[in-house]
Amino acid sequence: MYQLKIPPIFYSFILGILISSPAHALKVNISRTLSNVKTAHNGKVVRIQRIQDQENLLTGGYTKTSRNCPPFCVQPMQVARGVNTVGELEVLAFIQNKVNNGTGVLIDARTPSWFKKGTIPGSINIPFTTFNNDSSDLIKVSALTKLGVTTKVAADEKSLIDQMMSLISDDSIDAQNKWDFSKAKDVLIWCNGMWCGQSPRAIRGMLALGYPASKIFYYRGGMQAWKSLGLTTVE
Repeated sequence: MYQLKIPPIFYSFILGILISSPAHALKVNISRTLSNVKTAHNGKVVRIQRIQDQENLLTGGYTKTSRNCPPFCVQPMQVARGVNTVGELEVLAFIQNKVNNGTGVLIDARTPSWFKKGTIPGSINIPFTTFNNDSSDLIKVSALTKLGVTTKVAADEKSLIDQMMSLISDDSIDAQNKWDFSKAKDVLIWCNGMWCGQSPRAIRGMLALGYPASKIFYYRGGMQAWKSLGLTTVE
């Protein structure tokens, strides 16, 4: 029996088509031109898309319309001068263009217990209390190093952590003069929603340390808006 021999190059071509083509078209896209965004979270690739079940409804705390104020007061659209407020499409673009190549950090500013319940894929947890005035300098160092921030101490034989520790131990140095933000990454900060003051507090704390406002973005809608659009969350 005659057998058709297919050159190996055609196998690669066909495999490429199968991989690049979606298994089926989504009915609920993110926008007219965007169906999903991929990112890494805890060592796994996560596809961010909207829930396809058009009968799906929110349940739990994010269905609430009213909470005690204070502390759960409506947050302003502009949390601080120079800090841009963004929506979901901008968050997804930030994940694609900044988080995925390591030039930006998506920060879940909620407490660890909230983070464990579910977060936006690609986020790291830096609680809003990290940048409080009464927060330990050790805590600040740990967080700022993740954001590309170094110190103004001249390089020597000491490790970066040793340099930072020797610097923060000198109480005579002004807070804004301790840190070198020249290589600070862009950060996009969010919390539970437009009624949540955690990410605004984190932003104000970072600004007080000298973090450039132009490198900070605020997702005001937070988890409540994210969930209301049926976008992917991970635990």
